[in-house]
Amino acid sequence: MRFQRYGTMAAVMLMIMTTVLAGCGSGQESKLAEGKTNVVTSFYPLYFLAQQIGGEQANVINLIPAGVEPHDWSPKSQDLDTTSNAQLFLYNGAGFEGWTDDFLQGLRKDSKLVTREASDGIKLIEGDSEDGHDHGHEEEANHEEEESGHHDPHTWVSPKSMKIMAANVLDSLSFVDPDHKADYEANYKQLETKLNALDDEYTAKLGAAPKKDIVVSHHAFSYLARDYGLNQVSIMGLSPDAEPKAQDLLNISKFVKENGVKYIFFEELVSDELARTLAREADAETLVLNPLEGLTPDQEKNGDDYFSLMTANLQNLLQALQ
Repeated sequence: MRFQRYGTMAAVMLMIMTTVLAGCGSGQESKLAEGKTNVVTSFYPLYFLAQQIGGEQANVINLIPAGVEPHDWSPKSQDLDTTSNAQLFLYNGAGFEGWTDDFLQGLRKDSKLVTREASDGIKLIEGDSEDGHDHGHEEEANHEEEESGHHDPHTWVSPKSMKIMAANVLDSLSFVDPDHKADYEANYKQLETKLNALDDEYTAKLGAAPKKDIVVSHHAFSYLARDYGLNQVSIMGLSPDAEPKAQDLLNISKFVKENGVKYIFFEELVSDELARTLAREADAETLVLNPLEGLTPDQEKNGDDYFSLMTANLQNLLQALQ
């Protein structure tokens, strides 16, 4: 029986996993606008924050188009031209955008662009642990420390971290456009109220959940696990297309059975084959847990945003943790 299960897992590993993550449809065709603060963002969560806080005073352009996986995206010369003429460039940092150093070195010499790292001030979590587990008290590293280590960059998936990122965006907009600081602060206050409410709801409901183990396809929820007392076990690594070893899958299957895990989480636009195979082997079901790296075209059309997707995530988490 063990040999048969190993064979099944090994066969799945040989499959070519199609990764079609969405970056963000909003703004990829935007042009620079006169009379407004032009803000270029690296991916959806920052686009959302810049739009919410910038309001009518900001013109926000998101670099990564829909249908592109943010971990692997690289900018074109047109992106460099657009960014060189903008006033502010917001990127996540913490190792998420591997292209930023070369990109910023390629800016026009006369560019007055201000660049800001939105994850600044967040206590970063070290990369994948060897056993694939995050125990809610993951080893932390201050952002100011030397960045030679490998960090998990998925800060925005936790509302607590998103609040720090929002404050950074406010400071950045106020710095490049002090004349409209009061407008930005007013917009930020409204956003902060919503983020605080979301944080409170996550804290209360996940704190009361009888179970704490979540098994996920993509190791993207370390900050969520740390901030709300969960234990993350991931099938794949920090990159959504990293492939696990057969033995890792056997270990996770054993963990699922021994700990009464009822659901395996997967992402909507990444191949769910591994998650579904693991669920079948472990007699579990599957649910979506969205890492919010971007909106799908349908989500954009439906008016979904960070809050609606995080609310859906919480509902699925609560269903899985009963």
